[in-house]
Amino acid sequence: MKPIKSIAVDDEPPALKVIESFCRRTDLIDLRQTFNKPREALLYLEQNPVDLLFLDIHMPSTSGIDFYKGLQQEVMVIFTTAFSEYAVEGFNLSAVDYLLKPYTFERFMQAVQKARDYFNYLHATEKTDQPVLYIRADYSLVKIDSRDILLIEGYDDYVKIHVRDQKTVVARMTLKNLLDKLPEDRFIRIHRSYIAPLDRIRQVSAKSVFLDDREIPLGGSFKDDLMKRFGD
Repeated sequence: MKPIKSIAVDDEPPALKVIESFCRRTDLIDLRQTFNKPREALLYLEQNPVDLLFLDIHMPSTSGIDFYKGLQQEVMVIFTTAFSEYAVEGFNLSAVDYLLKPYTFERFMQAVQKARDYFNYLHATEKTDQPVLYIRADYSLVKIDSRDILLIEGYDDYVKIHVRDQKTVVARMTLKNLLDKLPEDRFIRIHRSYIAPLDRIRQVSAKSVFLDDREIPLGGSFKDDLMKRFGD
C-alpha cells in the first residue's frame, strides 16, 4: 500500500513542525513539502499534484478556504485551525476532516485514517458486494457499512441514518440523493420519508411496513414497487 502524497500549508512554522513530526510516525503519509506561504504552495501544486492537503484556515495572506476553492485539481483536504468557528465552512467544502489546534497524535491519526479509507474508496478498481458509504456529517466524512443500516429517515433536506452499533448519522442531503448511493438490490424507498433495507422487512400490510423492531407507514406511490420486490 503506497502512502498518500501530501503537503502541508500553514503560516506558523511550529504548526508545520507538528505535522512533520506526526507524519514521520506513520507510513500512511508521504509528506512531500511544507509551506508557510500559500503562494509557494500553489506554485508547487501546479507542477506536483498530491493526494492530500493539510491546510490551515486562518492565514494572513489568504484563508485556507479561499486557497482550496481556487485549486484546479481534485485533492483531499484536512483543515487545521485554532478557530472552531471555521468548522462549518470547511465542512461545506467537502473536507475529509477538521483538526482543531492543538491536536494530539491520536486525533491526527484518526483524520489520516479517514483520508486513507476515502482514498481507497475513490480509487477502488472494482465495486464490492458490500460497498461502504461516505457521508458528510459532524464536519467530516463518516464511513458507513451499508450492511449495518437499519433505517433511513428524511426531513426535507436532511436525513437520519440509523446504523447498528453506531451513533445515528445526521447529514444534509435528500433521500433521493442518498438512495442513489445505496446498493439498488438491497434498499427500497417505502414512503416519502423512509428508506428501508429489504432484508429487514418482515411483513407488509395495506398501509404499513413492519421491520424487525418497528412499524413504518407505507406511501401509496411506493406500494407497487415494494410489493413487486418484496414478493420476489
